[in-house]
This record gives sequence, structure tokens and C-alpha cells, in this order.
Amino acid sequence: MQEYWQIWIDTGGTFTDCLAQSPEGDSRRLKVLSSSCLRGTLTAVHTPTEIDFSLSQPIPAQFALGQGLRLLSQATETIAITEQSTEQSLRLAKPLPEGTALGQAIEIVFDMEAPILAARLATGTIASKPLPSLNMHLATTRGTNALLEENGADVTLFITNGCEDLLLIGDQKRPDLFALNVQKPLPLTAKVVGVEERLDALGQALQPLSLPAVAPPSCDNQSAAIVCLHSHRNPEHEQRLASYLRESGWQHISVSSNLAPVIKILPRAETTVVDAYLSPIMTRYLDGVERELTNGRLRIMTSAGGLISRDDYRAKDSLLSGPAGGAVGAAMAGRQAGFDRIIGFDMGGTSTDVCRFDGDFDYQFEHRVGRARVLAPVLNIETVAAGGGSICGFNGEELFVGPESAGAHPGPACYGAGGPLTVTDVNLLLGRLDPGQFGIPVNLEAAREALEAIRSALPEPTAEEELLAGFLEIANERMADAVQKISIREGYDPAEYALVAFGGAGGQHACAVAERLGMNEAIVPADAALLSALGLGHAVVERFVERQVLEPLDSAHAGLASRFDALGREAKAAVVAAGVPRSRVRIRRRTLRLRFVGQDAGLEIDWTPDEPVGAAFVARYGALFGHRPEQRPI
Repeated sequence: MQEYWQIWIDTGGTFTDCLAQSPEGDSRRLKVLSSSCLRGTLTAVHTPTEIDFSLSQPIPAQFALGQGLRLLSQATETIAITEQSTEQSLRLAKPLPEGTALGQAIEIVFDMEAPILAARLATGTIASKPLPSLNMHLATTRGTNALLEENGADVTLFITNGCEDLLLIGDQKRPDLFALNVQKPLPLTAKVVGVEERLDALGQALQPLSLPAVAPPSCDNQSAAIVCLHSHRNPEHEQRLASYLRESGWQHISVSSNLAPVIKILPRAETTVVDAYLSPIMTRYLDGVERELTNGRLRIMTSAGGLISRDDYRAKDSLLSGPAGGAVGAAMAGRQAGFDRIIGFDMGGTSTDVCRFDGDFDYQFEHRVGRARVLAPVLNIETVAAGGGSICGFNGEELFVGPESAGAHPGPACYGAGGPLTVTDVNLLLGRLDPGQFGIPVNLEAAREALEAIRSALPEPTAEEELLAGFLEIANERMADAVQKISIREGYDPAEYALVAFGGAGGQHACAVAERLGMNEAIVPADAALLSALGLGHAVVERFVERQVLEPLDSAHAGLASRFDALGREAKAAVVAAGVPRSRVRIRRRTLRLRFVGQDAGLEIDWTPDEPVGAAFVARYGALFGHRPEQRPI
């Protein structure tokens, strides 16, 4: 019998999914809203302060003690809960508003992070008691949402003097090629400080470092990003500046030579600023989770689909951690069904994430989230803002679906909290969802009212079913286009793959998306709505180690084996240091990034000692671009 609870939690924009296994081997499954709330209905009012209730997720006696209750259909304050004598009865600190009716949708609001709420529910532990011994694997979209909503930290960028406008200038690419009124995105920095220092292209000092005068940060939402020219060759100036800032009182410091020690100062600076922008937020969030794990271990899913400890965690590495858990789960489900080539289709409440698995995962080493570019290994996952909570409407010219989402609060119109029409409401009104199987109260009339508000704004009369079908068509088209980006546009035919549909809404749209792509098999696995959490349970501790070579392939080829051996020893040591027995550590993949002379972007190919590297690269290049340059050095 295992000694610890095993808890795997994926926190998305709308729902937090949890799978738990007790020390006795019992499995428990649950979902809570990512706003740390549980929703239900009012079933009895004995006195204005004594009520009975029913929740989709039953809670033990005293579990809600000290938390708050809110009526969803009214703009009421949260009322403190002073007693919970049974699983279904509460005493409130203040009377309910007059006229509160039975069947009213309610929400119990918990003052704790959603993963902790899920862990307490799974283990049956009330808030006043410590959690039992447990191992938690956690994926979260907290950093991604902060980046997309642009509510990160105040970042001060310390950069080589003369390069202060680097992020403002950027790479000069137009964000929208055909836009007449170009809106140039602003950098994520709040302040830029030029640092007197200079290294040459070989890392030799041309100008010694002169430490700038700095004041300590005025709050814990300030962070520093340090970027020096050519620090990938020599990190000394950056490291000295970081030590100086720590001594000056700065807690959150991101250093480019630690995060992305590679040539090209622009993407290196952007990566460092993203890490600094998210570091205070993610630190507070993970502190809130880890504080409750007094006798347990926390491991966090990276964007590359592996687990890391809290000590090794960096904010830039977890922007796709939730979707990465889904990719691991989809690959596992595909193999169990007898398919080695699958396309994962994860339709949740806020977005849809798609990925490709072809015996191994498809990686990227540079990716964008919102308007930020990050250098970090990530699973090749395409995200489109079309989920169950995506808002449907009419903008005066055309129908639209997303990109805005109703989120966990207020949620879709049918949740009864005043939310807008969403894809969930569309499926409900079309009869594609059973209200009795929702798990939370569903208000069909509220969904119909939200639809009628849109119909009344249309310039021409439109039948209800025609309008609903139009919204469904838009959502399906956007999701099919996301699959094309990770398949057809990468040189792969989706018809040769099986579609693994999961997430809370995946099964509703799987057949329509597969039909658009010419796919013949669609798999809906067991625990489809919790597959990302299941993937967390089957993920492994993993490390990437990389080095730049910057040499012609002809001259570097003979030394590739020894270079990989050295990297392998470093990678194995990192995994052993994370607590994995050396006998269980193996190297899963070796990759080279190559390009033709004169080109800026490269392609990754897998490396094995016995296969000709150049021929493999040229074949991959031809498959992707449709032609093969002749007689060009690599």
C-alpha cells in the first residue's frame, strides 16, 4: 500500500480538474470552478439564516465553515457561513435577501486556491485541518492568463547601454500584414535602464561593467530582467548585476544567461522579460498551493510535457503546462486504442488546444503566447479561443464566436449568473446536451433569453435553429483550422491520424471537426473531461539540455557523438538531482537544429549515430517546403 495520496490537478481558465488516488488505491474524480467556487441550488429556507442546499460536488460537514455564500441571480454580497452542521445545511452570518426563492442557484466561495480546494474535496479534509501526506502534480494556466490579460508584474529591464529601445523596435514584422492602421504592440516592460558595459562577439570585455544606482522595489509586484549583449558567450556581467540587485532588495530577478543562453539578443530579451513579468504572480500562486502541502511534494508540469520540482521552476516554462498534460493523456489514450499516430483535440471551457503525436511528441523551441515570444522547449500545441465558454454574438456586421470567454464567472448564460450566450448555450439549445447530466444547475430559459437578445439585433429575421447552426459552424471551422496548423502546414496529412477528442466539450464537436479534415477515426477516451489531469499522473520527471554549436555541419559532424554524450551526462544528473533513482533514468531523444547557410530559421531533426544527418535534414526540408535547395552548405 502506498503511503501518500496521489493527486493530479489541471487548472484551466474555467474548470479545475482533479484525479486522486488514496493510499488504499481508491480513485476519486472531481471538477471545481477555477474561481474556487462550488455551485448548487437552494433547497430549503428554515429561517432567514438557516438553509438547506444541494451541490454538484457533495461536501462533508463543516467543510464550508468560514467561507462565503452568494446568490447567483442577484447582485448580492457574499454572506459568511458560520456553521455547517450536516452535508446539506448551513447557518449564515446575515439573513438572505427577502423574496429569495427555492431552487435559486447559489455559489459557495472558498478562500483558497482552486488546486487546494480540489485536494481538500478529494481527501475529505476541512479547511481547519492540515491536508494528509500527498504528492501533487499540478498544471495551471495562471501564467498564460496573466500574459494574455496583461496583468503581470512591473518589469524593469536592465540592458546594455544603447539597446534600451530594443523591445520597442522589435523585429519589424507587421502584426497584421494587410492592416491599414497598424497598432504596434508595446513591450511588457514598465521601465528600462541602460547599463554601462559591453562585450564583444567572443565574450571579451570591451567596456567594464559599471553598476547603476537602483532603489529597492516599493512592492512585491516589481521584478527585474537583466539582458547584456553577447552574454551567451560570457555571463559574468549579467551575474554580477544580478547579485548587486539582490543585495539592493530585489526578490524577483530574471537573467537571460540563465534562461536562454543563445545567440540573438531580441528573442533572448523577450524571453527574459516574460519570465520577469510572470515571476511574482506565479511565485505567489505556487506559495499559496505549497503552503498547504505541509507533508507532501509538489511537482509542476512544464510546457514540454515533463515534471519539475518547485525549486527548478521558472515562469517561462509553464505557459502551456495545462495543454501539455492533455497532450500526454491523448498520446496515452491513442496507444491504448491501438493508434500510434493521433491528433489531440482538447476542447475546454475557455479554448481548444490541438497537438500531434507520431510515436513521439512534436516540439518547438521558440513559441509565442499573446504578443510575447519565448525561447523554451514546448510541445507543438496550437490554441484557438473557441471553447465551451467562448462568447457568441453579432458585432453589427457578422456573427462571431470568441475570442472572449465567459470564464468561470459569470460563465455561460445557462449557468444563471447573468452570463452571455456561449458555445455551451448553443449546444444546449440545439438539444446536444442533457441538462440533467450537467452536474451544476442549468437554466435553459436564461440561455434562450441570451439568444433572443442577439436575434433581435440582427438586420434580417433569422430562425432560431439557423442562428444556432451558424454559431456552431463558425466554432467548428476555427477548431479545424487549428488542427491544420499543426498538421497540413507542417507537411502532415491529418487523414493519416486518429482524432482523440477530450476536454469537457470535445465529444460534442469531434465528428464535425474530423469530417472537415477528412479523418476517419475519432476516439473519445474514458475520463475524457479529466484527461489533462490523467496525463499529469502519467508524466515523468524530465529535463532538456541544449548547446549552441554555430558551425558548418561538415566540420561539426565528427564531434556530434561526444557533444551528445556530454549533454546526456548533464541531463541525467539533473533528473537524478530531482529525486529519480539513477537506474530509472534514460535519454529519450537527441535532436539537432539545422539550417542552410544564409537562412535565419532552422528545422529540428532527430539524431542517431548511424543515420546521415544531412540527408535527413534535406528530406525534412523538402517535405515541409516542397523543394530541396541544391549544393547549399548546412
